[in-house]
Amino acid sequence: MKYAPIHGVIVPMLTPLTADDRLDRAATGALIDFLLARGVAGLFPLGTTGEGPLLTNAERMQFASWVVEQAAGRVPVIIHTGTITTSETIALTRHALQIGADAVAIVPPYFYKLDDTALYAHFAAVAEAVPDMPIYLYNNPGVTPNVLTTELVIQLASDFENIVGLKDSSGSLATLFAARGLKGGQFNTASGPDGLIMAGQAIGLDACVAGNANFVPELVVGIYDAVRRDDLAAARALQAQLDEVRRLAGDGRSLSMFKGLCARRGVPIGDVRAPLRRESAEAVDVCWQALQALSVLPVSS
Repeated sequence: MKYAPIHGVIVPMLTPLTADDRLDRAATGALIDFLLARGVAGLFPLGTTGEGPLLTNAERMQFASWVVEQAAGRVPVIIHTGTITTSETIALTRHALQIGADAVAIVPPYFYKLDDTALYAHFAAVAEAVPDMPIYLYNNPGVTPNVLTTELVIQLASDFENIVGLKDSSGSLATLFAARGLKGGQFNTASGPDGLIMAGQAIGLDACVAGNANFVPELVVGIYDAVRRDDLAAARALQAQLDEVRRLAGDGRSLSMFKGLCARRGVPIGDVRAPLRRESAEAVDVCWQALQALSVLPVSS
């Protein structure tokens, strides 16, 4: 299977919701246009930052369709299709293929602890059921007890042509570093934690998936670009700025804060779905003022 690796900043998109808790199509298009105008290289909807597990499968399919349609081929779209069951994961992955998504990412099933034999069987079943869909393995031990070990990643990538990359949010770069040379160097590697963007690029990873890029895409793209032009001093300074943004905005612990900050950037996308906690307008205002004091935001949003 021919699949071009993504190089750059991939945004795990927030999911716009209306005041009555429904998906918001118009706001979805506005968010996509905002991000693409600021240099992001790919979109990754329906993951942790996108409240994917809080949506029904029908909603996930609807939102995935909107993102593919409104991205309109301007950047690759990787749909998160991981669920707790193999059959539902296959169904969502098939749908992603049908709507023209560029790839999917699949987190290991959550809740039940699985051994490597069961994990291998799960990913193998999806890869075999939808052989024409490029698949990213998605390691995220913070949301599932099931960890993708280096050995399992290498085995799956070796056994299935359509397993084309790894997005790793574990906080360790070891597996990503080991996976860089798979498939003749074409295995796509993307770091997850926003605190490791500079470090990941410095060791030769292809991309980063950065939640804070929903509201400060310019800053995250700046880190990536600085490393790529070998300006490590600039990259360190920008990473330090992003780390302060992460401290002030909660680094994804409050998706409501992320959504509130998007609104301050001129892209209102509603709030979060229960049981996630909603931030007060006052708390968002305090954070916004603190971010402006850092001078990391453009003069014009």
